[in-house]
Amino acid sequence: MSEVVIEIENLYKKYHLGSIGTGTFRRDLQRWWSTTVLKKEDPYFQIQEENSAYDDKDIILALHNVSFEVKQGEVIGIIGSNGSGKSTLLKIISRITKPTQGTVRGKGKVSSLLEVGTGFHQELTGRENIFLSGYILGMTKWEIREKFDEIVAFSGVEDFIDTPVKRYSSGMYVRLAFAVAAHLEPDILIVDEVLAVGDADFQKKCLGKMREVSEKNGRTILFVSHSMQAIKNLCDKALWLKKGRMQAFGPVSEVVTNYLSNVQQAKLRQQWQTPEEAPGNEWVRMKSVELIPHLESPEAPLDIRVPLTVRFQFWNMKKVMYLSAGLHLFTSAGECIFDVPSPSTYFDKGIIEGECHIPGDFLNDGAYYLSMVIVRDTSVPLFNFEECLTFELEDYRENIDWYGKWWGAVRPKLPFHLKQAEMVFQ
Repeated sequence: MSEVVIEIENLYKKYHLGSIGTGTFRRDLQRWWSTTVLKKEDPYFQIQEENSAYDDKDIILALHNVSFEVKQGEVIGIIGSNGSGKSTLLKIISRITKPTQGTVRGKGKVSSLLEVGTGFHQELTGRENIFLSGYILGMTKWEIREKFDEIVAFSGVEDFIDTPVKRYSSGMYVRLAFAVAAHLEPDILIVDEVLAVGDADFQKKCLGKMREVSEKNGRTILFVSHSMQAIKNLCDKALWLKKGRMQAFGPVSEVVTNYLSNVQQAKLRQQWQTPEEAPGNEWVRMKSVELIPHLESPEAPLDIRVPLTVRFQFWNMKKVMYLSAGLHLFTSAGECIFDVPSPSTYFDKGIIEGECHIPGDFLNDGAYYLSMVIVRDTSVPLFNFEECLTFELEDYRENIDWYGKWWGAVRPKLPFHLKQAEMVFQ
């Protein structure tokens, strides 16, 4: 049975907005006396009611009563939206910052890569920083020299190894930092979302190295990523944080599925009962608009394979108009993916309905929004309903071991085959 190497009990981390410490020297001194000398609880941090700490606008609980344990050799994926407390948790485990309350027990050497620049001295060269990081981990000069060539080859910065790292690009910096963190044989490797800085080829190398470190060497890894595909393929378990609170901790597939179903509650439907309350004008008014994902099961994630149907209704407020509708799909950054018009048709006063089908395996993963425009006589816009629907598609890659960002706005499955044209016999 594997031994526990990280144990977290009732962990809290509180921040005072706009102040350092408790806000006054007298309170800081009183806190030090109570916690350090008398070994009592922090007098300025008391948990009373479940939501009491959030009532004070000057106080933020980055972590709220987090408890879990990690066994040797496990790979734990830590997931959650921005601001959920992931990086704060890693900094506490890495001993970079102290918890406000709670207990953290760890066993073994910890190597952390939490952000670009962690652990490196800007004025030292890449070579000197490799030795410095090794010393911090408790390695001898001989042990570092034994790994040195492998670290440099993995990082790909051979030509700049004797250059001060302050002159490195962010990509070079993070490549060398990860190579040092992974190759100097830590018992616990902690990696935050910094791998997003590297290029696609380096991301693939990093994920492969982490898998090798875990499976062959029995090292423990804590891995933060927004790529659910990478989390599911690399990790054994997952920890889901939301606003500093632990939502779930367990088998990775189960936790990731629950997380995706929670975060994907986007604006998939809008509906109005009467024309008076609906958006529009004297020409047309919207009655409903919805995005229908054709999921295999209700709990299935909304990923790139899922076909989508946009269905809408609007009130035509005038008699006999030659109308068409246009759908505009945008990325969250505002880049237009497509502009699809419907055929123009004569319609009388009343309710008009329509739908458009978006096939699966067409869009890339990411966040999107849809806008709709109602047009008269093929050229006169009557009403533009901007950002009427928003949704997010998760990544999915079958039998592919690369988890970097897939290029392009679309990702269609086009006919593409390889065949043996000729065989060469020796």
